[in-house]
Amino acid sequence: MAYQHESVSLCPPQADRATAAGHSWFPGPPPPMYSCTLTPELVAKAREELQEKPEWRLRDVQALRDMILKEHPNLRTRLDDAFLLRFLRARKFDYDRALQLLLNYHAGRKAWPEVFQDLKPSTVKHVLDLGFLTVLPRPDPNGRYILFLQPGKWRPNDYPFVDNVRAIYLTLEKLIQPEETQVNGIVILADYTGVGMSQASNPGPFLAKKVVSILQDGFPIRIKAVNIINEPRIFKGIFAIIKPFLKEKMAERYVLHGSDLRSLQRNIPPSVLPEDYGGTAGRLDMSAWSRLLLDCEEEFIVEFCQPDPLEGVVLPDSMLFEGGQAGGKDEDAFRGLRSQLYYCY
Repeated sequence: MAYQHESVSLCPPQADRATAAGHSWFPGPPPPMYSCTLTPELVAKAREELQEKPEWRLRDVQALRDMILKEHPNLRTRLDDAFLLRFLRARKFDYDRALQLLLNYHAGRKAWPEVFQDLKPSTVKHVLDLGFLTVLPRPDPNGRYILFLQPGKWRPNDYPFVDNVRAIYLTLEKLIQPEETQVNGIVILADYTGVGMSQASNPGPFLAKKVVSILQDGFPIRIKAVNIINEPRIFKGIFAIIKPFLKEKMAERYVLHGSDLRSLQRNIPPSVLPEDYGGTAGRLDMSAWSRLLLDCEEEFIVEFCQPDPLEGVVLPDSMLFEGGQAGGKDEDAFRGLRSQLYYCY
């Protein structure tokens, strides 16, 4: 009888490794046979902030691997050290919480096929070409890469909103590969210039809840700050849609700057920001990250264009993806918020 547990690999083939080397500004993933790539400073930071002990690291990975094999033998998931470390670090080496995060990670894919089916960079090229998102080339002084979003570039008539979510998810998958990001986390910077009523009211509470659920409970990344710049008056209505689904700690990490570049620069230093935002890091280049993602097409095909990893797996209700069903209370709240948005606009 064939062994039921199957693992998949996202280790880039040699051709992709050579290609990735051409994007020297962004660090690559750990090698196929795991070997720690953290600097001594980051090893110390991981010990202090994440309770990661280098001498116990592989023992902890094996403990999580054993839990998966014992409790969810049918789950088709990667079991390599580098992959499982993402989940342990995201949950400060708490085995049970790391396992639940892994299950939520896969359950999110099952709950939202519009996002995860055939997910690869070439399918979101139109989003990248539009300039909806990029990653700034320089990390901040805390070593955190900055995911830069321009929601106002998108119009509902351009393409479905879920295509933006697909592009964000692919970006997060790439960002989380380097161990530096797993320890340092990331920062989000969103410029709301050009956001009007059509963008503000389009996602709705059901979609907003799904996105927030994935970012908070279904993906192994630490979002350390969310900076909002040039937000219009209607942003209060937008945030009112999102806030009920945010955990208190995450809600506290939102910083609204209005049009005040000095306020932004107190949170993200000018050395990291492009000239467009009073920084010294050159002109904003939306194409570099796009090229990097598109050059990684093959590795994303391996990861996302495979059979459902949860096929045949029964999860307890407590471990099911939270954004799976729209609640009546959410819809009622949205109807009230929509009227507020019109009033603000």
